[in-house]
Amino acid sequence: ASCFSLAHAVSISLTPAASAPAASGISQVLSPSFAGLGIEPSNLFSFTGGDTPNKLSINLLQHLTDYSGAPPHLRLGGNTGDHMVWDASWSAFSLGQNPHQEETNPTPADGSVFGPGYLEALERFPKGMPVTFQLNMAYDMGDRLEKINEAAAAVVDGLNNTSLYSFEIGNEPDLYLEAWQQMRNGTWNGQIYTQQWLERAESVCNNVLKPRNMTCDFFEAAQTASTIGTTFTINDMVDAGIMNGSDGTNYLSSWNQHDYFYFVDVSTYDLTLNILMDFDRTESQFAYWATSISTALSTGIPYNLREMANVGPIGMANVSNTFGAALWFLNFYCYGATLNISSVEMHMTDNSYAAPWQPIYNNGEAANVRPSYYALAAMAQLLGSGNGTTRLAPLATQNSYVRAYAAYANDDLSSLVIINAQQANASDTDKGSIDFAISLPDLKGQTLFLSYLNADGADVTQNVTWNGLSFESDSVGSATTAQDQSGQTVVLDSNGAGTITVRDSQAIIANLGARLG
Repeated sequence: ASCFSLAHAVSISLTPAASAPAASGISQVLSPSFAGLGIEPSNLFSFTGGDTPNKLSINLLQHLTDYSGAPPHLRLGGNTGDHMVWDASWSAFSLGQNPHQEETNPTPADGSVFGPGYLEALERFPKGMPVTFQLNMAYDMGDRLEKINEAAAAVVDGLNNTSLYSFEIGNEPDLYLEAWQQMRNGTWNGQIYTQQWLERAESVCNNVLKPRNMTCDFFEAAQTASTIGTTFTINDMVDAGIMNGSDGTNYLSSWNQHDYFYFVDVSTYDLTLNILMDFDRTESQFAYWATSISTALSTGIPYNLREMANVGPIGMANVSNTFGAALWFLNFYCYGATLNISSVEMHMTDNSYAAPWQPIYNNGEAANVRPSYYALAAMAQLLGSGNGTTRLAPLATQNSYVRAYAAYANDDLSSLVIINAQQANASDTDKGSIDFAISLPDLKGQTLFLSYLNADGADVTQNVTWNGLSFESDSVGSATTAQDQSGQTVVLDSNGAGTITVRDSQAIIANLGARLG
C-alpha cells in the first residue's frame, strides 16, 4: 500500500480546449520538418560517411522522414563554415588544406577547401531534405565576392536530391573579434555586418540566383549568439537596413539565431542532470531569446533557431547523453513551437555528447544511438499525425519538472504530450509518478492511445524505447519492436474524464482514436 500511495501521491489536472481556436497560446501550424538538426560543416563526412556511406545516419534520418512525412530541416553551419572555401578540383570525400591560403588570422577563413565530394556526400541524406547552407562570410579579401559566388553556385547546382532551402551568410558574426579567430579587426558592429551581409547577398543574388530563375529572398541573417547588449540585435539590423535590400530586391528570408542552454567555461554554475530536467531553468535561460522572437515576428519575417543544444560546445557526459536529456529534447521542441519558432535545429558534432547519435567511433565508444534520438522520433510521429496541420498549445502544470501540451490537427484536439522530468534514476526502486486528471467533456467515451518515451531511469544512456520501438538492436539504427504497447489506452468516461499516470522520468503522448505511427 505504501508503494501505491507513493506512486500516486501527486495529481495534476489538465483541461485542454477541444479545438485550436479556443486554445490559449496556440502555435502557428508546424512544418513537418520543424524538429530539425544541425551539423558542424567540418564534421559532415562523419555523418554522411566518406567513400562508404554512413548507414547509421542515413537510416536514422529516413526513420524521421517516414514518421513525419518530410525530412527534418538540416542546417549545415557553424564556426568551421567560416573557415572553408570552394575548390572545384578537390574531389575527395574530405576537407582539404588550402594550398593558396591568403588569410593570416589565427583561424584562417580560407584555411580549408571543400569540393564536389562534399555535396555528393550530403546528397546521401533523404530526398527533399530542406537544407540551410552556410556561406563563408569571414573571408574578406579582395576576391571575397568571387569566392562566395563560386561556393553558392556549386551548392545550388550540386544539391538535387536534398533541397536547398536557404543560405546563411556567416556564423555568429558577433564573435568575429574573439581572439581565437579574429575574423575582423578594428571597428566591428551590427551595422557594418549588415552592410557586408547585403553586399554578399546582392552578389549571390545577381550572379547565382537570378541566372537560375531563383528568387533572391533566400538569405538568413544572424543575431547575437552571446551576451545581451551587443549591437547585433534584430532591431539593430532593421535600423541598419537589412530588410531594405537593394534596388527594390529583398534578400532576407529568415532571422537566424543560436543558443545553448549551458556552455562549458561560459556558464557560471556547475550543471547537473537534475538542473537540465528543471524546465523552468530552460525557460529562464531562454527569456532573452524569447524576446528576440517577439521582435522578429513583429517584422513579418520568420524566426528560426538554427543552432541549439543542451550543452555546448560538445555536450557533457552523463548529462547530455542520458534519458533525462531526451525528455529535455522533447520539451524544448514543444516549447519552441509554442513560441512560434519556425524551426529548431539541434546542433551535432561527431564528438558531442549532445548529438542524438554518435556517427563514428569516438571517446572509446563505437557509433551509437543516444536517448535524445528517441525524442526526435516522438516529435516526428507527433508532427506526422497532423499531416502538415499540427499546432501545439501549452497546458499549465505548476511544476517546474513537468510540462504538458495539447496538439491539434485540422484545428481539432488530436493528442496530449505529457513530460514528467522529476528525476528517477535506474537504481531507484520506488519510482514516483503523477496522475494527470484529464477533462474533455466534448470527447466523452473516446479512447486515448498511449505511446511511451521510456527508459529504466533518467541517468541511463541506452536501452530506451519510444512507442515500443528501439533503434539500438544493430549498428545501423534499424527500427525494431521492443515492447508491445497496443493495449495501453485510457477511455474517457461519460463526463469526458480520464486519468493518465506518468512515471517520474517518463513522457507519454496520448493520441485520440488511434495509436501514433
